[in-house]
Amino acid sequence: MILRKSLIGLAIAAIAAIGAVGGVHYWRHDAQPRIDPDDKMQVAQGQGVYGAQCARCHGSNLEGQPNWQDRLANGRLPAPPHDDSGHTWHHPDEILFGIVKDGLVPPYAPAGYQSDMPAFRSMLGDDDIRAVLAFIESRWSPEVRKTRRQMLDQQGSGRR
Repeated sequence: MILRKSLIGLAIAAIAAIGAVGGVHYWRHDAQPRIDPDDKMQVAQGQGVYGAQCARCHGSNLEGQPNWQDRLANGRLPAPPHDDSGHTWHHPDEILFGIVKDGLVPPYAPAGYQSDMPAFRSMLGDDDIRAVLAFIESRWSPEVRKTRRQMLDQQGSGRR
C-alpha cells in the first residue's frame, strides 16, 4: 500500500513536472513580444523612440533624405524613407529588427558595406525596437500593408 501510494505520488510529480516544463516553454513561446502596428500603446511608444532616434535621418514624416537612391560623394546612400514610397515594407519584420539592432552588417548587407545606419543594440532595448517598427508599419497605407502581408505569406515569412 505504501509502495503503491509512493508510485502514484511519483507519477503525479512527474506529470506535474513535465506539464510545468512544457507549460513554461509554451508560455515563453506565446509571450514572445510582437511588432503590432494595431497596438496603440506599442505604436505610441514607437513614435517617441522614432522621434528621438530615427527622425533626424529618416524624416519626421518617414520621408527619408532627398535623393535617397543616389550615392553621396562618400559612396554611401542617404537614409531611405520608411513610408509607402520606400522599400522598408518589402522586408520581413525579423530583417527590419536585425537591421535596427545590429546595423547594415551581414546577413543584412554584404561584408564591408558602408552605411551611416548605426546599430542601436546599445541604445535601444528589444521592446523599443519592436515599438519603433510598429510605429513605422502603422503609418503604411492599407494597400501597402495588404500587399506586404501577401508578399510575406508567399515567402513564408512570419511576424516577429
